Amino acid sequence: MSIRLRLILTLLAATVAVWLSAVLWIQHSTRAKVEDVLDARLAESARMVSSLLADRRIDVADASTAFEVPMAEDATYSRQLTCQIWSLSGALIGQSSGAPETRLTDGTETGYAFSSIDGERWRVYTVVNPALGVRVMVGDNVAVRDRLVRDVIGGLLWPAAVVLPGLAVLIWIGIAGGLAPLDRLAASLREREASDFSPLPAGSAPAELRPVRTALDGLFARAAKRRETERDFTAFAAHELKTPLAGLKTQAWVARRAEDDATRSAALQEIETSVTRTDRLVRQLLELTTVEGDHLPAQVFGLDEIVSEVEQELASLAADRGVSIVTEPIPANLAVPRFLLHAAIRNVLENALLASGAGGTVRVRAACDTHRCRIEVADDGPGIPEAIRDIATDRFVRGRSGPGSGLGLAIVAVAMERLGGTLELMPDRPGQTVRLTVPCDVRPGGGR
Repeated sequence: MSIRLRLILTLLAATVAVWLSAVLWIQHSTRAKVEDVLDARLAESARMVSSLLADRRIDVADASTAFEVPMAEDATYSRQLTCQIWSLSGALIGQSSGAPETRLTDGTETGYAFSSIDGERWRVYTVVNPALGVRVMVGDNVAVRDRLVRDVIGGLLWPAAVVLPGLAVLIWIGIAGGLAPLDRLAASLREREASDFSPLPAGSAPAELRPVRTALDGLFARAAKRRETERDFTAFAAHELKTPLAGLKTQAWVARRAEDDATRSAALQEIETSVTRTDRLVRQLLELTTVEGDHLPAQVFGLDEIVSEVEQELASLAADRGVSIVTEPIPANLAVPRFLLHAAIRNVLENALLASGAGGTVRVRAACDTHRCRIEVADDGPGIPEAIRDIATDRFVRGRSGPGSGLGLAIVAVAMERLGGTLELMPDRPGQTVRLTVPCDVRPGGGR
């Protein structure tokens, strides 16, 4: 359901509900007021007849039979009141024209009463005059009262039946005008090219739409930056893959045509180096895609387990570089996405091994408390140059000449961001220390 239709239906429903509530309240109030007024009229009429009897304006002493007060035959008004005069002994003395043949009420005391005569309900007021020995009863047909209340309510409902359709049209026009800026914004977005990430055209917009425009402009800016990064990423990946693949092809040609074992062995060694470099690049590309991907669930594992896994994965590289890895005991269990922390530690440790010279040492240590864990990897290599320290975590930034692709610290930075942690680059003399601070649910245990 559209916002426009939902607003119209909501406003109309609210209007009808308010109107009906007013009608019900007026009906209840009107009925109560009408009954009070008509009851007062009954009492006043009964007392007036009793007063006339007391003043001898109507002489009942000489009435041997019941008399009836006639009405003019050409009367054009509808009579609502009926009067009966009864003796205290129960004899009918007189009544108004058209009054029921039966007694209006069986009550014998002064006051109000309801009665039913020939299927019709009556409201009756009785005045007892002991001095004259009579009871004066004045009755009002309840159906007439109900008709009066219905006429009042009908006077309210008929205007509503006329006004509500017009009100619906006015609401539709008002809502259409209010939503016009949103329609223009939607039209502007529909007409955009898929490659257009420019900000929305400046112009006056309602206050309610400004956060939406600001959010969309921010989204376009992030999408443009992401697209530019992906272009650079694709171009770099193509270039980085092209170089080792070309080298592989060349060295394969050399090995195939080599006339001596030394030349063939050297060519095969170059092929192995190119394959290793290509394998590392592809792995890092896949890792970067994963750490930037969808939500990864948290898992409970020992920190020493993941460090041991990374150490085993990089054992061949450490042996080739002639670098030893020293790991302090890490007695802690963590509850975080395992892949993210594994990728971060692996890339930091791999960078440290590549930065260290033959005979060097890479140290891994950690300190954990209840809510966070700090993991430090220190090497004795040349460290990251001061000139690029602030951009060292950007993609494709290399800190030195060598086999690196410039993706390692970028992967670590993204993983730390996903973990809600921090990455710190702290220069040592000599060497470089990288600290990873991970907020997590740290539990005692682990250790090797």
